[in-house]
Amino acid sequence: MFRRLRRFSSVQRHTIWDIALKPWVHMSPCQPCSTSSRSGVKSGVPYTSLHDAGAERSTGSLPSEADCVVIGGGVAGCSALYHLTKLGMKNVVLLESAKLTAGTTWHSAGLVWRLRPSDVSIELLAHTRDLLHDEENGLRVDCGEVDPGWIQNGGLFVANTKERLDEYKRLMTLGSYYGIESSVLSPKETKELYPLMNVDDVYGTLYSPGDGIVEPAGIAQAYNRAAVKHGAKVFEECGVFAIETKEGFQSSRQVSAVHTNLGVIRTNCVLNAAGGWAPSVGALAGVRVPLVVMKHAYVVTEAVEGIRNTPSVRDHNASLYVKLQGDSLAFGGYESNPIFVDKKLSSDFNFGLYELDWEVFSAHMQAAIHRIPCLEHVGIKSTVCGPESFTPDHHPLMGESPEVRGFFLSCGYNSAGIMLSGGCGKQIAEWIVHGRPSLDMFTYDIRRYAPALAGNDGWCRERSHESLATNFGVFYPHDERLAGRNMWKDPLHQELLKAGCVYEERHCWERPGWFMTSEEREIGLPEILPYDYQGANGHAAHQDYDYKSAVEQDFSFRQPKSFEKIVDECRTCRNTGALFNMSSFGKFILTGKDARRAADWLFTNNVGREGEVTYTCMLNKDGGTESDVTVAKVPQALMNTQGFSQAIGGDTDAESLYIACGGAVTTYVQCHMQRVLEDKQFNAKLIDITPELGLLSLQGPISKEVLQLCTETDLSTADTTQYGKQFPLEINGERVWAMRMSYVGEFGYEFHVPMESLVAVYRSLMSAGQRLGLRNAGYRAIDFLSAEKGYHHWHSDLRTTDTPLEAGLGFLCSKTKDYCGSDVVQQQRQNGVSRRRICLVSDKESGVPLFGNEAIVCDGKVVSYVRRAGYSCSSDQWLAFGYIETEPGVKLTDKVLAGRKYEIEQMGIRTPASASLKSPFV
Repeated sequence: MFRRLRRFSSVQRHTIWDIALKPWVHMSPCQPCSTSSRSGVKSGVPYTSLHDAGAERSTGSLPSEADCVVIGGGVAGCSALYHLTKLGMKNVVLLESAKLTAGTTWHSAGLVWRLRPSDVSIELLAHTRDLLHDEENGLRVDCGEVDPGWIQNGGLFVANTKERLDEYKRLMTLGSYYGIESSVLSPKETKELYPLMNVDDVYGTLYSPGDGIVEPAGIAQAYNRAAVKHGAKVFEECGVFAIETKEGFQSSRQVSAVHTNLGVIRTNCVLNAAGGWAPSVGALAGVRVPLVVMKHAYVVTEAVEGIRNTPSVRDHNASLYVKLQGDSLAFGGYESNPIFVDKKLSSDFNFGLYELDWEVFSAHMQAAIHRIPCLEHVGIKSTVCGPESFTPDHHPLMGESPEVRGFFLSCGYNSAGIMLSGGCGKQIAEWIVHGRPSLDMFTYDIRRYAPALAGNDGWCRERSHESLATNFGVFYPHDERLAGRNMWKDPLHQELLKAGCVYEERHCWERPGWFMTSEEREIGLPEILPYDYQGANGHAAHQDYDYKSAVEQDFSFRQPKSFEKIVDECRTCRNTGALFNMSSFGKFILTGKDARRAADWLFTNNVGREGEVTYTCMLNKDGGTESDVTVAKVPQALMNTQGFSQAIGGDTDAESLYIACGGAVTTYVQCHMQRVLEDKQFNAKLIDITPELGLLSLQGPISKEVLQLCTETDLSTADTTQYGKQFPLEINGERVWAMRMSYVGEFGYEFHVPMESLVAVYRSLMSAGQRLGLRNAGYRAIDFLSAEKGYHHWHSDLRTTDTPLEAGLGFLCSKTKDYCGSDVVQQQRQNGVSRRRICLVSDKESGVPLFGNEAIVCDGKVVSYVRRAGYSCSSDQWLAFGYIETEPGVKLTDKVLAGRKYEIEQMGIRTPASASLKSPFV
């Protein structure tokens, strides 16, 4: 069991219930193991910290140069250091301003779960557990006699509603692909496993026997000892006060040195693993770090009879976690009214704790007593309340900063740093050494944020509050955030709101999700209001909030209530016509002397042909797909047209290419292209024109007729009707750039329009089309329509780990030129691929909705999982896309797939499905 730092004793024994009934007292910051003014309960962690035990560290002077400097001696920094040495990087240094683990790590709870609602997160957690659990190949082999303190006692997720148990069943289904043992228990079975638990209001539980707990200081020391063994250097009491940068290609900035109180280290690579201090470290290099520090607390009870060998507990509806602590229990949770640490953490706040605010913590006290009634008569031995870092979307911040080359991050772990330490340490080490991680880390990548938002303190505060307050909430497929909204809106926002648009937010752009019926609009429009902090932290909760009600009607793992309205949008698009506002798309101009050379290397397809727009991929050096985009050569006529000339910018005399990508990945795509320009030193400039150009998409059988009613341009020629053509025209006097493109599989046009003309063009098209049956439609309809046609969606069924040939996009890859990743594509063309994307169509009678992360079953065995799901409004069937491994020597064909029995497992229930390499509805 855990080694204890001290044995706590109180002058007077008080039970949890006694303390919960005391008058509230606001506490001030204190150092560990102080005696609270409440009941003599002491503040301090219940195990040995490195403040007392000491850690493996280097002696001698600071090296003058290093291949990488890790800043921060918590579990994230120590794990990264260890994994860097495992990849062969020996000249690597870790700097800690105080003592190792002195920040957040030392007071962490030490829980290690295995199941998460994300495939990538499950793999990250699995690596941490493997390091701890594997006696022959794990961390113990490298760290010598250091004991990480791993105990496998299992984990129990408590559900007291059907919806919550549905969520757990989805976790179980996804976990089955990764070989994670878990099972749903009845209340009776739960009581047998955990006799002290009150199960009167329990609907069911999910039991994962492979979960466990670890000593935070122990695992950090193990990483550290192993890293030093492999050649790394560790320096404590070494504060960083400056990070030097130098100018690189095209005025980019590159890390060049780290200045400390012990000397200067020349380096091209810095890893910011400073936890709650990460924003301050980032500021030294001019890097914005979207992270907020809040207080997080748990308490440790006195001995509880009968508690030994019981599993850790998560009662999500009560926002409560409970874990073993020797013969005691520790419990805490996440509040709707968390306490912000408004001032920057001081550099000398090491091994520091705050005294517990019992009023804030009272909800967890009551929840703990309700779930484990015997705690009512058990005393509290100690309280632990320390600073924790939280991010706007509750995912860590990792990868290379978009603002400074060579500045990497591994921070913002949202109280999950211990359990994610192994997996994230491995991935960030690969990022630094190999240039990219082996997993698709987009949801953890700092480039998922626009730098302007990363530096917006108000936005970060709102979103981080909501993320923490809803940390134990049910994560529904179509959930939408209420905090940090209305940041970026296009000129059509109010027009579509009046039409009943229920907005969704991606990359902080408000974009149409779906549209209400006229009857619903009469009740109230779904206007998005300023964030109310859920009625906490001194804010009044909104009453009769129509937008929140509209979003929450889809809170289900069954058929969402908006489903029929979205399907109606789809059918109207297929049978008549629909108008989509896609102005949130990312839009760029690539211009300059080397623009053509840069495009040839960036894009897999041959792009930039006169009068054409081309769909293409961008790959990394391993052949994985970094994005799919459309590229068009900018017509000279537009370069000199008022409205477009200002929006497009660039050199009007040089060749310019226009690039459009999905709005949710704008910063990511921009950074990838910019990095390529810098690394290859192309004399070309990339200009972000997303705010300047709007985008409307007119799709469906009537689209040509509608457009002809609005323009004098003859639409009967091949140059205006053939797919992939692009041409300027006027719509009722407004200059637009038309492209014969479709992401929904219908005859249609995209109109790229200066923002100032967007409303006028929209009104012209809608006015002409309404009498023909044209209607508004949103992105939820686009998702269904594109899935039905088998189109790809980057980051779901097309990722950085998928090559075009594996994804069935080989036709986008030129055979006549070299481009980034072309050697991998060529090799796969010669040797074949070992995995393929397939389409599954569920049995028509099942009617079970699919959302993604369901298991794919072949001949009775789980072989994969669903990356993306959709619905065919033509056949009234659900579709799913995933990747399956191919057998050696067997070419995967539709005939081979037809000879196998496929099923889709959703929440433990298997449904028959047919399989093919492409959607049958193309």
